[in-house]
Amino acid sequence: MRTAAVIGCGDVSAVHFEAIAANPDIELVAVCDADPSRLAAAAAFHGVKGYADHQTLLDEVRVDVVHICTPHSQHASMAVDALERGVNVLMEKPLAHTLIGGERLVQAASRSSARIGVCFQNRYNEPVQAMHALLSSGELGAVTGGAATVMWSRSAAYYQDRPWRGTWSGSGGGLMMNQAIHTLDLLQWLVGEVAEVSGHAASHLLGDVIEVEDTAELALTHVNGARSVFYATLANTVNAPVTLDIVAEKAVLSLRNGLTVTYPDGRVDVVPERASHSTGRAYWGFSHELLIQDFYSALNRPGPFWISPAEALKSLRIVKSLYAQSYPDTVPHA
Repeated sequence: MRTAAVIGCGDVSAVHFEAIAANPDIELVAVCDADPSRLAAAAAFHGVKGYADHQTLLDEVRVDVVHICTPHSQHASMAVDALERGVNVLMEKPLAHTLIGGERLVQAASRSSARIGVCFQNRYNEPVQAMHALLSSGELGAVTGGAATVMWSRSAAYYQDRPWRGTWSGSGGGLMMNQAIHTLDLLQWLVGEVAEVSGHAASHLLGDVIEVEDTAELALTHVNGARSVFYATLANTVNAPVTLDIVAEKAVLSLRNGLTVTYPDGRVDVVPERASHSTGRAYWGFSHELLIQDFYSALNRPGPFWISPAEALKSLRIVKSLYAQSYPDTVPHA
């Protein structure tokens, strides 16, 4: 039996609580949140002790895994605190709100005996797994390029409800850190690591509400010579399906909810997405529970969890390179 604590009882914590409850080998023993009403509600609902401070929780409770579901600016420091105590960590993206914080966490993970994983849960989606298997097999030939879009909608109320989301100090960025980083992670994972970034970020709709970007476009050159393009915005009128196209020598792979693989001879293969049974929001993806259960299983195996801080640092570096180009004088992009 593994013991778990959830730090941060806001929106995304719901999928973590669900996954913990669904596994008979995990016992929730504590919750933590700086907001008194949210803390009281979570502690009462789950029937566990609540803590306003994560340091006190770590000092007083024997816990095997802490789930970090806090605002971005708290991710790295809380994870380091847990790792230094030998406590395993499963954290929401991004790795950190600054590049310096992310690099510090990578170093802390390398020194600790504890395991740490980062929630890029969309890597577990069935169509994405199929894409990775096909591309890794070599049967489609070399990847020559890719393209992705995230065209979603966010209102002023979304930011007013959680003011940290719209600030550099609280979130470390806008849609590229809080929404589109999932798709960016998939693009670099499937096409290949990124060697060069050229792009621009700006606010076209919400500039009077937030200090971060609501729109961004990037051109990426990958280590393997492939080129990809990426466009994301929160100025759309609806949350449109994420798109991800990858061109290989012997097929074109197109992700639109499910996966369509089109071959030169006209043959088409389709891999549908599984249905989500979570109460979490649909745009979070379908696979939070799969990732969480896999992380707990990995605690019984040697070696680091496969979506490690070093792996999560790749997408963070791309985003921070974009910010360095877009806000060279005014934003603490490091």
